Amino acid sequence: MAKGNYYTYITTNPGKSVLYVGMTNDLKSRMQQRFENLGKKENSAGRYYCYKLVYYEAYSDVNQAIRREKEIKDLGREKKNKLITSVNPRWLFYKV
Repeated sequence: MAKGNYYTYITTNPGKSVLYVGMTNDLKSRMQQRFENLGKKENSAGRYYCYKLVYYEAYSDVNQAIRREKEIKDLGREKKNKLITSVNPRWLFYKV
């Protein structure tokens, strides 16, 4: 079992109309990659400008992070909104 720092995260676009759920072992680099992909139609960051970090959770176990990513992806929009609002009520964009 791989150990380390793993993150499940949610990004949104500047208008907060699109949510993207992902998992990574390097949150800072991943957010930079999402920003660099703006305008590229082959990925969600490019198509939907979904690069603003509004929520994340940290895990020491990769399997827990993957499991949580799947759980969040299965939530409807309303439940995702509540999850984000529970820790980030104003939906401020995090800088990592």
